[in-house]
Amino acid sequence: MSLSVTPWLVLACPLAGMLTIALLGKKLSPRAAGTIGTLAIALAFVFAVLTLIKLQALPHDARVETTALWDLVNVDGVKIQLGLYVDPLSTFMILVVTGVSTLIHLYSAGYMQTDEGYVRYFSYLNFFVFSMLLLVLAGNLVLLIIGWAFVGAASYMLVSYWYRRDTATAAGIKAFVINVVGDIGLVLGTLFLFKTMGVLDYGQLFSGAHTAFEKDAPELVIAMLLILVGAFAKSAQIPFQTWLPDAMEGPTPVSSLIHAATMVTAGVYLIGRLHVLFEWAPTAAAVGAIVGALTLLIAGSIGLVMTDLKRVIAYSTMSQIGYMIMGVSAAAYVGGFFHMMTHAFFKALLFMAAGSIISAMGGNQSLNNMSGFRKALPFTFGCFVAGGLALSAFPLFSGFFSKDTLLFEVGARGGWYLALYVAGYIGAAFTVFYTWRMIYRAFWGAPCKEAQVVIDTGHAYHPAEHTNPHTGDEDDPSTQEVEDSEVGFPGTEHNYAETTWQMRYAMIPLAILAVVAGVIQLPFGVTNVLSSFLEPTFADTIVAYEPDNPGLETFGLILSSVIAIVSLACAYWIWVRKPGTSAAIQARLPWLHKLFINKWYFDDFYSIFVVRPVVWVGQWAQASFERVVINGALIGGTSGLVKAGSAAVRAIQTGLIRTYAALVIGGLSIVLLYFLVRGL
Repeated sequence: MSLSVTPWLVLACPLAGMLTIALLGKKLSPRAAGTIGTLAIALAFVFAVLTLIKLQALPHDARVETTALWDLVNVDGVKIQLGLYVDPLSTFMILVVTGVSTLIHLYSAGYMQTDEGYVRYFSYLNFFVFSMLLLVLAGNLVLLIIGWAFVGAASYMLVSYWYRRDTATAAGIKAFVINVVGDIGLVLGTLFLFKTMGVLDYGQLFSGAHTAFEKDAPELVIAMLLILVGAFAKSAQIPFQTWLPDAMEGPTPVSSLIHAATMVTAGVYLIGRLHVLFEWAPTAAAVGAIVGALTLLIAGSIGLVMTDLKRVIAYSTMSQIGYMIMGVSAAAYVGGFFHMMTHAFFKALLFMAAGSIISAMGGNQSLNNMSGFRKALPFTFGCFVAGGLALSAFPLFSGFFSKDTLLFEVGARGGWYLALYVAGYIGAAFTVFYTWRMIYRAFWGAPCKEAQVVIDTGHAYHPAEHTNPHTGDEDDPSTQEVEDSEVGFPGTEHNYAETTWQMRYAMIPLAILAVVAGVIQLPFGVTNVLSSFLEPTFADTIVAYEPDNPGLETFGLILSSVIAIVSLACAYWIWVRKPGTSAAIQARLPWLHKLFINKWYFDDFYSIFVVRPVVWVGQWAQASFERVVINGALIGGTSGLVKAGSAAVRAIQTGLIRTYAALVIGGLSIVLLYFLVRGL
């Protein structure tokens, strides 16, 4: 099987799985749908591994394979193919996407097994993975835009999966609208490039950029800034980040998929894929690096005060993606994609562990109601700690090596990049605090009533045991909406890892990888597996900086270790030894807490200056223009004319021959009179 075939099979597997599940629909049992969906992605991972093997067999400096099925457009010298671009970067991406997605599918099979929409769910999930794979394997910007749009559509369907819940549908619409704004930027940026270069294939774009544009030419900078808008929107960077926390309304495995292996990493991939163009437009690249740094700090600060467990992890994702965007925009390609890989492992694990806790809580996601789950959920606790240590960049865990590599490569550029370097370490302290705040509040202390139910009975707490005293309805504690078992929350049962083998077997490999995955790229060149693998993709970089700086690397390792250890100890003091400390800090700095808890007022700003004006214009147009002009003049006026004409014709149809004769004679007289007057 050749390298021109295996990438197509990587795409074909999730597409076939999606179509099979969707077309068979209710004829499939839930178990069959889960099996088909999971096996489809697992088989895609197998073909991704085969693609890796075939690619590695090529000479080191020739590891690029372009393959096409047919021409999409071939008019007047413009040729756009249905083709794929296979190189180390795209191969790296498909390995991460299919590998992590397989485990998320397996986890979903246990977590969602009693949901009434189980079959529909797996069809959506396969479509999501197919869309992301199309995006990363695309051989030109047109195909990338198609995959980009598919990812947005799939995210809408999954975030709004429980479509009878108002909060879920609102979150899905918000995610879709913001991503469409990014899509517009991506399309416009592509058109700017096409206008000057006349090509859209990657190979021709990369080889012709330096001759088509002067370095930092205004038209190139504009094009790359527009493309950055697409990257920022998809990857939830400032100022397009507001959709991501609300996307937590989707099922927890969806959150894991969006945050770990798909969607939010698309912006990182896009910048890395177009690195030749971004390096030739350093102004645009600098904007990307600065926005990434701002995002990692702002999102980290919000994570310090959020009390919804999934939203804390969501802001963590936003912050970590900020690191990656900063890294790849600053030409720290190995560090950026290394951190993307380790982040996929520990962030998927954290969401899975969070889903286990939330299920044991009967759907309640508030940290204010959680405590004492160490004894109730020992397996979940171990996985959460493993993921938390990796996220905190604790020494010797995977996140420690990947974050250090990224920050070292950024700092090695010197100059103003040192400000980004410092921002990265400030963000690292934030990361430790919000991570261990989650862990200490959820797992330490006396068991809450839900944890005690698990300890006493071995079964999850269920909201049916505690009905609303006013209505008698069973409430979803996370939204205060009436729970509707027909669309699930997440079904009639709440499954957690200690009782569901699919969830455990999905979490174990991720926990191991969260601990050991850093060994592929150890400091001081001890191992350089990833940098050697990605070297052919980034061999054409024109960014000059000194990567061999043992003093800076040693300093970074020591500083990162001190930040992780000291911050963890401080977090233990605040939330375990002196549990009233955080409340005291909040009382002393109420303005700062208010800023963070209101998410830096981004939502309020958009509500006042975007949403309300648009709604007001729409209401005014509906009440005035649409009602008077459209309904009255166009629709009402036209229908009125038709009705009047019909009434006149009906009145003429009397059935009397003399009436018809008079009409004919009258008509002829008018015609003769017209010609007589015209002749004069």
